[in-house]
Amino acid sequence: MERPSNGGILYHEVQEANLCAVHCVNTVLQGPFFSEFDLAAVASDLDGKERQVMLEGAAAGTFSAGDFFSEESHNVSLGGDFSIQVLQKALEVWNLQVIPLNCRDAEPAQIDPELENAFICHLHDHWFCIRKVNGEWYNFDSLLAAPQHLSKFYLSAFLDSLRGSGWSIFIVKGNFPQECPLSSSEASNGFGQWLSPEDAERLLKTTGAVRRSSPSSASGNRTSDNVDQQRPYEALSREEVRAFSEMEDDDLKAAIAASLLDACAAGANPGAVGSSSQKESEKQK
Repeated sequence: MERPSNGGILYHEVQEANLCAVHCVNTVLQGPFFSEFDLAAVASDLDGKERQVMLEGAAAGTFSAGDFFSEESHNVSLGGDFSIQVLQKALEVWNLQVIPLNCRDAEPAQIDPELENAFICHLHDHWFCIRKVNGEWYNFDSLLAAPQHLSKFYLSAFLDSLRGSGWSIFIVKGNFPQECPLSSSEASNGFGQWLSPEDAERLLKTTGAVRRSSPSSASGNRTSDNVDQQRPYEALSREEVRAFSEMEDDDLKAAIAASLLDACAAGANPGAVGSSSQKESEKQK
């Protein structure tokens, strides 16, 4: 069971440029432990090791290394998106293991995700984490103005909806840091903030569920609008999320998860309902 951390305070990072992988790792650890330069160094180290393996294989005649050298990096894109291997290596520094939710070792978590302490979610070029802090679950998506509380019931439905919409989900296992080992003057990276659960709830209510475009996003960086189509929970209003969060009847889980997926599908294909109604009308004629 997770021990209390950071005196009950939540650490959250809001979206800055294309640094969602940095935000994801730091919110998993609950503190500004890594910068974009740290992850870039990890990516560079991985690239070097992979090139060495490819060269050794090419020298032995096992395969050709030509294709591998066709790109500058296999672990960080020009747009700043890092690979899962980079996140894994960064978290290994803190003796944390990252495994896919769909693997055999993760079967208990597939049945009861409440048994875990953290999940990493990825789709296209966006990363975010879902984390248990002081016994409560929160969505630490950097496109949110503050951490969003998730009930134990809604956690399961939320993960099901993400998986159904194509998100890759990973479990983070191990002994998480209990305190951010930095002085108060160092415990900030410019886009991180420390919030009580009450402050986080108030901030979400006053700013809306999703953090809209920032000055940096105007220059072509990722905005919340770019990712809205990738996030099934955006199909729900805050009132619906709150209502679902209050439900604890396990018998409703499958029905609500299916409803989430239907809403997402309808949002991705807005003409589907209209075309269906039109066909029905033509039949009646």
